[in-house]
Amino acid sequence: MIEKKIKKQLEYLLDKSPAVVLTGPRQVGKTTLALSIAQPQKGIYLDLELPSNLAKVTDIEEYCRLNSDHLLIFDEIQHIPDLFAPLRGIIDERRRQGKKTGQFLFLGSASMDLLKQTSETLAGRIVYCELFPLTVDEVPSNDLYKLWYRGGFPESFIAENDEESLRWRLDFIKTYLERDIPQLGPRIPAETLRRFWTMLAHNQGQAFNAASFAKGLEVKGITTSRYLDLMVDLLLVRRLASWTSNSRKRLVKAPKTFVRDSGICHALLGIKTLDELLGHPVVGGSWEGFVIENIISSLPRYASYGYYKTAGGAEIDFVIDLGNQELWAIEIKRSLAPKISKGFYIACEDLKPTKKFIVYAGDERFPLAKDVEVISLRDIMHEINIASE
Repeated sequence: MIEKKIKKQLEYLLDKSPAVVLTGPRQVGKTTLALSIAQPQKGIYLDLELPSNLAKVTDIEEYCRLNSDHLLIFDEIQHIPDLFAPLRGIIDERRRQGKKTGQFLFLGSASMDLLKQTSETLAGRIVYCELFPLTVDEVPSNDLYKLWYRGGFPESFIAENDEESLRWRLDFIKTYLERDIPQLGPRIPAETLRRFWTMLAHNQGQAFNAASFAKGLEVKGITTSRYLDLMVDLLLVRRLASWTSNSRKRLVKAPKTFVRDSGICHALLGIKTLDELLGHPVVGGSWEGFVIENIISSLPRYASYGYYKTAGGAEIDFVIDLGNQELWAIEIKRSLAPKISKGFYIACEDLKPTKKFIVYAGDERFPLAKDVEVISLRDIMHEINIASE
């Protein structure tokens, strides 16, 4: 089993809070991680999609009373949000009895529905944690391109060959469209949503133009924005906001969109091999999205980020504010001999970042200019961890 770096953080949160919500898309490894934590903590796991397990929590107060000495793990909690209301009283009662932490671990695949319910009923009693797909610092260093092409879903990454990996990803897409999304309520035809998802993949790393998408789907612009909201809420698409600054320059304010998992992006586009990817028009946007997702997985919760672009062409692919006046400008290049664009220098003059990096596909680290450093993806994640300590 591949050890997830978030495991220690999750154990820490359970040791400090009565309840923790672990979110992430389906098949990302939430259940496997939860079970690895459950064993030493006398945890009891319930999959609420199973009728037999669902019946056990019909009287949730009695069930929790009988298992008061156990960590209770409820999987796919978004299917019965009404469960949160009685849990509030149960948590408070246990607190009065001296059991203040490690009571519940909730797993959910739909972040916004889940967070809305918990924020209304369990405010001040619960903390949140997101499980990302596999990242570059969780796999061997020589598997960088394999991780990029196949994506970070464990079953896709460890498949025996590329054909098996692609088959798993196509099944994942089909299951989401035909089963998982309809279960959550939205009445959107599966084929329409597939076309929208595929259009996002073709436009990987581009500013979202609702009118353009609406024209292609023959729907209203507000409808495509609603589709985007849904995909973002399901943790399948990243909506990267424009970075705001005190500059008087006119900024490009439309968000950039990325299919969050690079392997799913490639499957939507029918890219069968790494060689096909390297010759595909989306290769640049795919690499940019892959780098951004990995970097975000390493950021502390208090960090803010976005992209910066002006109407005049000044641009920074990724801007990070780590607090304590630490503002980093990151340019993303796949080339092993990266070059700095004029637009990057102009944008840096606008924002005055404390550090400037170019993240590329190589392993070496070297200065490219007086104040710009070329760095690997693994190393920039390490630098973020050091700066966040």
